[in-house]
Amino acid sequence: MTRNPNAFLKEEYQDLVEKGFNWQLRTLEGPSAPVCKVDGKEVIMLCSNNYLNLSNHPKIKEASKRAIDSHGAGSGSVRAIAGNMDLHFEAERRLAKFKGTEATLIYQTGFAVNQGLIPQLVGKGDIIISDELNHGSIIDGVRLTKADRAVYAHSDMSELEKALQDADAKNYRRILVITDGVFSMDGDIAKGGDFVKLCQEYGAMSYIDDAHGEGVIGPDGRGMAAHFGVEGKLDVEMGTFSKAFGVVGGLVAGSQDLVNYAYNKSRSWLLSGSAPPATAAAQIAAIDVLETEPEHVQNLWKNTDYFKKEIQSMGFDTGNSETPITPVICGESHTAKELSNFLYDQGIFALPIVFPMVARDKARIRTMMNAGLTREHLDKALAAFEKGGKDLKIL
Repeated sequence: MTRNPNAFLKEEYQDLVEKGFNWQLRTLEGPSAPVCKVDGKEVIMLCSNNYLNLSNHPKIKEASKRAIDSHGAGSGSVRAIAGNMDLHFEAERRLAKFKGTEATLIYQTGFAVNQGLIPQLVGKGDIIISDELNHGSIIDGVRLTKADRAVYAHSDMSELEKALQDADAKNYRRILVITDGVFSMDGDIAKGGDFVKLCQEYGAMSYIDDAHGEGVIGPDGRGMAAHFGVEGKLDVEMGTFSKAFGVVGGLVAGSQDLVNYAYNKSRSWLLSGSAPPATAAAQIAAIDVLETEPEHVQNLWKNTDYFKKEIQSMGFDTGNSETPITPVICGESHTAKELSNFLYDQGIFALPIVFPMVARDKARIRTMMNAGLTREHLDKALAAFEKGGKDLKIL
């Protein structure tokens, strides 16, 4: 049989292009800031995860610079062997205090947490129960397990309880229930209190991916557990430094037993080089800023409330968003891409999200608010959305 082993690469990519499902990469020339340069053009940033604008905070940048001078550019190894620095331990100690948990463990990325930890928590004879709209990193982590799987309708606690009852009746060894905290495509918040209560009632391990909640929701941005008052009751609180904290790195917060288990079992932690000293120092500094400068979280929510109210008043469909993630739903993928291009021409950087990341008829511009944006920036963006929406007959 004669075959071309690489032909599918071009064929499948072209199919994505024709359907409008392909990513078109733009280049950020300089820091991620409220106003930045993208592909040579000055634009207002409306699609960054840098919620609190901390990636540009002078205290965080200075901490990174000092760590390079004191500890070098890299760690030289994985943490389990020779790459475990005092900065890594200090970041975890500070994070545990901030989160109000016994212990924390910092991974290289949030994706690495879900990919490396979920498969170690359950196996054959166990079951994972997962929200239908969970993030792709959770889905990939689940696929790596040998556990049975059940899916409940999005944020439907009665359906979750039925799944728990069924799992309990089948006498599974372990039950792991996973949900996003803030759902990244729609901006709605999981029913964290009810979620944890149900897990406790049925002896299930509760696991919340709080990547978009860290630094955003809860008192002073302390996340889902603090937001719902379930500190010490949530078994696994996963998060990230890569968004509101303005740095990079995944995290797990919970009991000391959880952390001991994770760093001995989770291969994405064990077999990956540890964070460079500059990163660990920046993580510590970011926690300092959140603890001492509450105005960043306050400004984020002030901007969020204004933008969301104004764009909804124009008639745009923003779904069930209740966070700084505000989707502007356009329908077809090509329409979302056309609106994104129009916005870019008007000096607004806001990218389209299309299938398979969202349903085929729910393509959208996913706007992400930033604490550093001014009212003038927001009004300019809103005017561009209104004109583009009318021109493209979205409104």
